[in-house]
Amino acid sequence: MADFVGAVDQGTTSTRFMIFDHGGNEVARHQLEHEQILPQAGWVEHNPIEITERTTAVIRTAMQKANLQASDLAALGITNQRETTVVWDRRTGRPYYNAIVWQDTRTDRIASALDRDGRGDVIRRKAGLPPATYFSGGKIQWILDNVDGVREAAERGDAIFGNTDSWLLWHMTGGVDGGNHITDVTNASRTMLMNLETLDWDDELLGFFGIPRQMLPEIRPSSDPNTYGVARWPGPLGGEVPLTGDLGDQQAATVGQVCFNVGEAKNTYGTGNFMLLNTGNELVRSENGLLTTVCYKFGDAAPVYALEGSIAVTGSAVQWLRDQLHIIKSADESEVLAKKVDDSGGVYFVPAFSGLFAPYWRSDARGAIVGLSRFNTDAHIARATLESICYQTRDVVEAMAQDSGVTLDVLKVDGGITVNNLCMQIQADVLGVAVSRPVVAETTALGAAYAAGLAVGFWKNTDELRENWNESQRWQPAWSREQREDGFGRWKKAVQRTLDWVDVD
Repeated sequence: MADFVGAVDQGTTSTRFMIFDHGGNEVARHQLEHEQILPQAGWVEHNPIEITERTTAVIRTAMQKANLQASDLAALGITNQRETTVVWDRRTGRPYYNAIVWQDTRTDRIASALDRDGRGDVIRRKAGLPPATYFSGGKIQWILDNVDGVREAAERGDAIFGNTDSWLLWHMTGGVDGGNHITDVTNASRTMLMNLETLDWDDELLGFFGIPRQMLPEIRPSSDPNTYGVARWPGPLGGEVPLTGDLGDQQAATVGQVCFNVGEAKNTYGTGNFMLLNTGNELVRSENGLLTTVCYKFGDAAPVYALEGSIAVTGSAVQWLRDQLHIIKSADESEVLAKKVDDSGGVYFVPAFSGLFAPYWRSDARGAIVGLSRFNTDAHIARATLESICYQTRDVVEAMAQDSGVTLDVLKVDGGITVNNLCMQIQADVLGVAVSRPVVAETTALGAAYAAGLAVGFWKNTDELRENWNESQRWQPAWSREQREDGFGRWKKAVQRTLDWVDVD
C-alpha cells in the first residue's frame, strides 16, 4: 500500500496541499494566497479560476518537495471554506460570476425577509440554521436574480452550484469531460437547503429561494469507500489517486482534533473562529444562537452532529491591522506589538466587519473601537485585536454551555493564530480554562486526510487516529475571577455599541 495521504485545504485566504504519513505527521506542504476581491462595502468575492490554478500549483510543488509520485498516495481528501458559493456552466466549466464568499453581506435583505414572514422558523427547524447572509442559499438566489441568463441556464440544467469543494471535485474528476458534481453532508448542511434529518435537499427550502433542484450536487458521506472518483487533474495526480474524503473546513478540523466522543470540542482560529461541540447522533437544537450542523458521516455509519459557534472576523482582524491600517507588516508582528503593553489600556475592538455571527446574528452591526483616549497607542489596538478574538470565543463557549450543559475542562485549539502564544494565553485567561494546542496545528488538512485514509483502510478506525494526537503546548489561566468578569462585562458593553449601525430593510 502507498505510504501517504494527501489533502487539499481550500481556505478563505489561501489554498494549500499537505501530505501526511501514517502517524499523522506532516511530510510536505505548499500554500498560496489568492486575491480578496472587494467590489463595494460588505461584498467579498474570489475568482474561482484563480482557485483552481492555485490548487494545481500547490499540489505540484508539494509533491516535488517530497519527491513523490501519484502512486505514493493512498487517497486524497478535500476540505474547503464552507458557504462560499460558485455557480458555473457545466458545458464550459466557466463560472457565471465570482465566488461569493461566506463573509459577504449583500444578501441581508433576503435573510431579513425570510425571518419576517415565518420562513426563517422552518429553516431553523429543518436546516438547523438561522436565516443569515453567511449561508449559501441566499447567495445562490442573488446570482440567479442578478446575473443575466443564469436562471434560464439553471432551469435548462446547464448552470450548477457548489461550494468550493464541489467546484474542485468537479474539475479534478474530469470537468467538462464527465466531472462528478458532488458534495458531502457537512458542506450541504451549510446551505439552508438540506434537511438535517433526511440528509437530502429539501423541496420546501429550495422553494423559499427559488432554486431549481437540478443545480445542486449529489450529497455523499464525508468519508466514502465508494470514492467520489479518481483524480484526473492536476498532472501530478493524473488518473491514479482515489478521492475519498470531503469535509467543510471546520468539520475537518474536528476530525483532525479527534473529537469523536460526545462532549468533545475544538476551536479553530483562522479568518474567523469556529467552535464545534460533538453531540453524537443526536440533533441538539440551539436556543442560544448556535448552529446545528452535521459534524461528519463516515461511510454507511449514522451521521454525527455538532453544535457550532461561528465567528466571522478573528484572524482577518489581524490582516486588517496589516493590510488596511499598516501598523504591522506581518501577522506575527501583532504579538510583538501587543507585548509592548500589559493590557489594552481600556480599548475594546469589536471587529463586526460583516455583522456579528454567533451568538448574536446581527447583520446590522459594524466594527467599532471603543474606549480610546490620548494615552492609547498602536500597541493597545493590537492587544485589543487579540483580546477580541478571545472574547468572541467566550461568547460562544457560554452559549454552548447553556445549550448542551457541557462545561469545558480544556479547549483544544488549532489554526494559524494558535502560533501566537500571547493570544493563546489571553484565551486561557478570558475563559478560565486550559487551552491545548496539538503538535499538528493545521488540523483542517489533517482531518481531510483522515477521512480519505479511513475510506481506503490506510487507517483502520478512529482509535488509531487518537493514537496520533499529541499535545504541543498548554496554557493555564492566570487572571483572577474578578479580572476575567470585569473584562468580559466591558466587552459586552462594547458589543452593544456596534448594533443598529446599518439599516436592514
